[in-house]
Parts: sequence; structure tokens; C-alpha cells
Amino acid sequence: MPARDGTRGRVHMPRCAIAGVEATVAETARAFPRHSHDRFGVGVIVSGGHKSASGRGPVEARMNDTIMVNPGEVHDGSPLDERGRAWHMLYFEPSMLVSAAAELNATEAREVELTQPVAHDPLLKHLFERLFAMAVQPSARDDLACEQALVELVAHLLSAHATCRATGHARMLGTSSVATIAHAKARIDDDPAAPLTLADLADEAGISRFQLLRAFAHETGLPPHAYRMQRRVVLARQLIARGVSLADAAAAAGFADQSHMTRAFVRLLGVTPANYAAAMR
Repeated sequence: MPARDGTRGRVHMPRCAIAGVEATVAETARAFPRHSHDRFGVGVIVSGGHKSASGRGPVEARMNDTIMVNPGEVHDGSPLDERGRAWHMLYFEPSMLVSAAAELNATEAREVELTQPVAHDPLLKHLFERLFAMAVQPSARDDLACEQALVELVAHLLSAHATCRATGHARMLGTSSVATIAHAKARIDDDPAAPLTLADLADEAGISRFQLLRAFAHETGLPPHAYRMQRRVVLARQLIARGVSLADAAAAAGFADQSHMTRAFVRLLGVTPANYAAAMR
């Protein structure tokens, strides 16, 4: 069942028939706070209009536009007016696009970045809608046709809306600063449930709490607490998808209780853990 937010609409995560891909169907006037996803996101605005701000600047998308987001890219999202907006979205495991880029370019593994938050590309819209329909209606799909649709979408996405480069670039900050923040970020990624403090992270990095807070937000787009909360939601989502009970998932992900997890889940994903669990069955 879809998750309803009073009169503000609904966000639904239907079962997706493609391994490594998650689907979202949304129709809502909800404004989402700054957050990021751990996957590449590609979608189409079905009705209304949407605006968001991210590291790539403020953008607006309207009906029939395609929207795209990179893993770890911090952004927010709100409707253009009180009528809200509706969209369909597919989220791809990063390895899917990186492997496809390597295959297309006949090179070693590459770093992939989707370059446009919003695009008016009728072909991309068509390829997305064809794959989305197959992904959420498995009873009506043909495996070969679905695989072809996936390959054709990814190929067009990479050729027209992405850049591919060798990994290992240090961006935005000096190399030493990037390494410092990468270590702090890895500490959170490795165990989001751990009760780390800002002082813990700063001591390990050999810098002050104020330096860490400023550098972490500069490099990731989020302060450490917000980043850890997001990683806890990701961990809880993964546990729930594997069949772990909601209460156990909340405890394992570091939430105070199941209600705490539910509030964080809805805030960042727009869907309750219970609805997400139902979609994964």
C-alpha cells in the first residue's frame, strides 16, 4: 500500500523486478529536506512542477522533464505550487552504471557523474517509461526485452547525460583535507549505528571539532549528524529489504526506537518503513 501524508499525497515503492534497481511512484505536495541517496536516480515528472537545490545549483522541472541525481549528491525538493507534483523514479546501484561505462568505453572502471539535474529529452523520457513499466509490472514483462530496455536506457544516459573519468580525483578541498574527511565519512559508513560524537571524529582526524564540522559539510554537503542519520536510514532500509523486523532493524541501525526510525524514514524517503517492507515482500 502507498504511504499517505494526510492530504499532501503519497509516496509508494512498488516491488521492482530488476536486481539492483528500486522504483518509486510519488504524488505529493511534501517538501523534502536536504538529503542524498546512495544510488543514481533517474525519473520523469508526470504532472505538476518540482524545484530543488543541490551542488549543481537551483533547478526546476516540469511535466515530461527527466530528473537525475548522483549518489551522495545533497539536494532538497519541493513543489512549484500548492498543487504538488507527481513523478516516477528508478534508483540504480552505482556499480551498474560504472560497469556499463567501462563496457561502453572499453576501459578500466570509471567514475560516473550525471551532469544535468533536469533535462528535456524526449528519447530519455521514452526509454525511462518503457523500462519503468517493465520493472514494476513483472507479470507482463519479457526478460530479454527488459534487459534490452535497461541497456538502451543506460547507454543513452551515459552518452548524453554523463561524464566518465578515472577514479581517484580529489575535489573541492586540498588532498590532505579530502583524506581527513574521507576517513571521518568512512567511520560513519562502516558503522552508522555506532554512537560516535563530533569529538570522536575530530580526535581521530587530528583537527578541532569546528574544523571537522566545517570541512565535513563542505565536502559532503551535510553536517556529520545529518549524514549519519541518512546512513542509518539506508542501513535500516537494507535490513528491512532482507526481511528483518521493523523493531530489530531500528535497533540495529542505531535508532532510539521504531518510532524514531519511522520519523527519519518518512522525512528522507517519504514512505514509512512498514510500507517499504510491504513493497519488498
